[in-house]
Amino acid sequence: MSDGIQESTHRTTQRTTQRTIERVARESYGRLVAYLSAHTRDVASAEDALSDALVKALTAWPRDGVPENPEAWLMTTARHSLIDLVRHQQVAESGEPTLLLLREDSKEMTLSPEFPDERLKLLFVCAHPAIDPAMHTPLMLQAVLGLDAARIAGAFLISPTTMGQRLVRAKTKIRDGGIQFEIPQERELPQRLDAVLEAIYAAFGIGWDDMAGVDQRGRDLAEEAIWLARVLLQLMPGEAEVRGLLALMLHCEARRAARRGPDGRFVPLSEQDSQQWSRPLIEEAERHLGEASRRGRIGRFQLEAAIQSIHAERVRSGRIQWDAITMFYEQLIRISPTLGMRTGYAAAVAEANGVEAGLAALDGIDPGSVSAYQPYWAVRAHLLQRLGKTPEALDAFDRAIGLTEDPAVRQFLLQRRAKVFLFFLSN
Repeated sequence: MSDGIQESTHRTTQRTTQRTIERVARESYGRLVAYLSAHTRDVASAEDALSDALVKALTAWPRDGVPENPEAWLMTTARHSLIDLVRHQQVAESGEPTLLLLREDSKEMTLSPEFPDERLKLLFVCAHPAIDPAMHTPLMLQAVLGLDAARIAGAFLISPTTMGQRLVRAKTKIRDGGIQFEIPQERELPQRLDAVLEAIYAAFGIGWDDMAGVDQRGRDLAEEAIWLARVLLQLMPGEAEVRGLLALMLHCEARRAARRGPDGRFVPLSEQDSQQWSRPLIEEAERHLGEASRRGRIGRFQLEAAIQSIHAERVRSGRIQWDAITMFYEQLIRISPTLGMRTGYAAAVAEANGVEAGLAALDGIDPGSVSAYQPYWAVRAHLLQRLGKTPEALDAFDRAIGLTEDPAVRQFLLQRRAKVFLFFLSN
């Protein structure tokens, strides 16, 4: 009996320790990789060393107990792994300075006064002009925020294998190209800013879509993105698009509580109870958006935030100005004619000018580009249903359902499809 109790206690301790390791890794990954990379100029080696430290934690912490400062433990262990790696490389001339840097005690991990967060520094390093611009955002998502290739690939609609290969090439470029992990000069920051903003927003989007924002990993990632935007604002307070991005994310975050019903049911924006939205977050978003507009330099994130601002007006008026949303989407498409923008524009046109006009806008999108884009098929199904084109609507629902990863959203679409089908049978 006592053996059984001991075994049960051991299993409980193992599970608790593993959850602690997962939490620390989630919270500290970006900071640790950024610090190690800044000293070694090698992102891939820093990631390998940290992975090795996490594996060692899985053995040591259940046996010895969770250390008082888990992050410092991981840093010290990873640093030792890197020292061993440098020694094994036997490159005395280049290895000795790295060894000296890596021997620094973890308590000396101080942040540059120019960059208030080492992760932010690494974001700007990953936006170096010598790196393929198409890899700036994926590299930042993995190296700074710790996302795996599969999650990044899903956001870019390509296979995890392809994304993994591209990430390896980008890291090799940093190492072999001698790209310096140094603070860019002030005049260089604006040249790299767009890439940094894109990466922060991509991280927020992945976190927002992850289990509709209720999964803890997604919540952490979305909160991390907002935090990075706040830190970036400290560094570049005069940049309108930084405020625009922060306003956009805050408007979205304000609606988190209303995205699910009490039973976990997915609730689309049009059906959300606006009284559940966070007014303090909306008010903060509006302040940033107002300050950005006074800078006189309009950009993509300000326009997207303006669209969300109009939706937020429903808290006061109960109405949505679809004409204004359509106008902002038209400006957005001129700046950034992405699938998301064009799909959002079509949905807004349907509300402002009629369902047939919205469907015509969807039809204007290249069919070859939408085969794997779930929002397109969800909007198309909705518009076809409203037009009474039931067979076509059912087909579009099937496409959208097949492309949906979130179980709650899939259930929502299945229920909508079932209603359309039953109505079709009864007539």
